[in-house]
Amino acid sequence: MKNIVFARVDDRLIHGEVVTAWTPSYSINHIVIIDDIVASDPFQKRILKALAPTKVRVDAFTTEEGIAELKKPFNEKERVLLLTKTPITYAKLVEGGIELPQVNLGGMGIRDERKPFIKNVACDEAEVDAIRQMVDKGVHVFYQLVPEQRLIEITNLL
Repeated sequence: MKNIVFARVDDRLIHGEVVTAWTPSYSINHIVIIDDIVASDPFQKRILKALAPTKVRVDAFTTEEGIAELKKPFNEKERVLLLTKTPITYAKLVEGGIELPQVNLGGMGIRDERKPFIKNVACDEAEVDAIRQMVDKGVHVFYQLVPEQRLIEITNLL
């Protein structure tokens, strides 16, 4: 399985916090985005690759492709930052056999049915259920905007 060193939920995928805080903190050299829409849009993929730090490879996969890609053999030199826009995708990855020791809830804005959950994270019922499913399967799900900030546990919010 790929060397996933950090997994984050963030609507914006690659942006300032990811580039300046998370990527260097974990010595990331490969960003893997799992999103069905982004994976099928060459323009969005080009933009996201352009936003990534120099010498950091970026790939975007559908959920199904992502499960197959993440199951490929471990490479100790590869340090993967996994990004999705919703915890539902992570729940699908876990269901598909991907081992995730932790998932960081980052920026998830209020839209559609989403309601405030914690800090700058808003979730709809399906997303809260996905978080619950991951927690029930032993995945540590937490909120932390940037590495320097105190980690906030979310289990008491479920």
